[in-house]
Amino acid sequence: MLSSLFSLGPVSKAYRAVDSHATERLRRWLYKKHKRPGQGTAHYPDEHLYDALGLQRLSVRTRNLPWAKA
Repeated sequence: MLSSLFSLGPVSKAYRAVDSHATERLRRWLYKKHKRPGQGTAHYPDEHLYDALGLQRLSVRTRNLPWAKA
């Protein structure tokens, strides 16, 4: 019932930006934690962050939620 009253609206661009920021920050944090030089894209690719470490993607998790109707 409440799902028909409230909708997320057009937030997919914002969710992609948040996902991108979260991956970059986690990658940098891992590199500093393990004292590695560089940016971390080679040692910690996106697949590793999402699959092995359990980082969640907002853009995928919200795909089946109700959206605004025109």
